[in-house]
Amino acid sequence: MKVILLERVGKHGHIGDEVTVKDGYARNFLLPQGKALRATEANRKKFETERASIEKRNAERREAAAGIAAGLNGKTVVIIRQAGETGQLYGSVSSRDIAEALSADGFTVARSQVDLADPIKTVGLHNVPLHLHAEVAVSINVNVARSDDEAERQAKGEDLTVVTFDDEVAAEFAAGQAEAGAAEAQDGDYA
Repeated sequence: MKVILLERVGKHGHIGDEVTVKDGYARNFLLPQGKALRATEANRKKFETERASIEKRNAERREAAAGIAAGLNGKTVVIIRQAGETGQLYGSVSSRDIAEALSADGFTVARSQVDLADPIKTVGLHNVPLHLHAEVAVSINVNVARSDDEAERQAKGEDLTVVTFDDEVAAEFAAGQAEAGAAEAQDGDYA
């Protein structure tokens, strides 16, 4: 289906471009969202008469997104979740959780703007890109931790999953040495 784009759409084109997209994509996404018009002669004339207002509205949205991006650039969001000793979460952190955490900090971000390929399932620092507008993108850091204290330690650069694992191995090794020493001492008593 041929459509006229009313805003920049991913890899398809810019405002005013006449592009061919799959019928389902046009009917189910572009047309209902107001991102495109069917490429008919009447719609071409309508677009040309309204082109200035469409471009002005797009510029306003881009400026608003750029303002939000300036405040978010390099920001770290802390999300507290329960996790096991190895750092695996009992659940996950999704784009909705990140959007809610940003909203709590005073930023208006929809969950569809959070570009999270897969949910976060481990504690630690994670870099998450946000697409606030077709032309404005920014990255934030998401600090997933078991407690506020742990989040502060992770923010300083400490890797808590490695420390926890090393401590466990050292404790097991010490316990094994103590048992071996006790067994040798016991064997010596009978000799």
